[in-house]
Amino acid sequence: MNIYTTLQRGTYHLNNCEDYLFHGNINPHTFVAAVMDGCTMGTDSHLISTLTGKLLRKIVKAKGYDDLRSLVNISPEEHLQDITRQLFAELNALRNQIQLDRNELLTTLLLMVADYKADKAILLVIGDGAISINGHVSIFDRDNKPDYIGYHLSEHFDSWYQRQYRMAFSNLLDISLATDGITSFKPFNPAVAPIDAIRFLLMDQEKSESDEMLNMKCKTLEHVYGMLPTDDLAIVRFLRKNG
Repeated sequence: MNIYTTLQRGTYHLNNCEDYLFHGNINPHTFVAAVMDGCTMGTDSHLISTLTGKLLRKIVKAKGYDDLRSLVNISPEEHLQDITRQLFAELNALRNQIQLDRNELLTTLLLMVADYKADKAILLVIGDGAISINGHVSIFDRDNKPDYIGYHLSEHFDSWYQRQYRMAFSNLLDISLATDGITSFKPFNPAVAPIDAIRFLLMDQEKSESDEMLNMKCKTLEHVYGMLPTDDLAIVRFLRKNG
């Protein structure tokens, strides 16, 4: 299985990329991936999306150590709830420690746990974004009014978590997570023939022999097709060759 990533600053964002991404593994067959998009109307939104990714890295690394000592098989659903619970607690602790305001806590989150041995995965969707499952794309659009996790850190975790949208799926061959920047590609050279940027980035397997596939595809969109994302973009793509 190959893992590809790209992180691009949108042309409408002059100072910072407000998106971030993370991927890591709990064990050799259980992977965690996430993409985050800080709210443009928030304050220093690049900070909370990045911190969320760093906290996920810490949590998943600790779960990997625990997995080495455990004889219990844990399902993707159980892993997802536990990771989200820990993230909720860590964000609360961070909020209190450095006195973050609500407007400094606004980031979307698409968080996936995939068990390739069991051929099962589950996705938590908080806000906008997209997922591609073997060429079938789902766009999550909250009309730019996501119900950010930062709005709910004072609530009881279990009641909040049960209200969140989760999506379970199997047949893990070609899976991508993306922020909503995936829908923002615009031509800056109208004379060039158009191309479907979503299909090109999330489905097409050209250049898959290179770890830099997605970065190379973004360069192709820019220099060959004259297209750039106007919004920031983060993608994590898992591709299992030959099924």
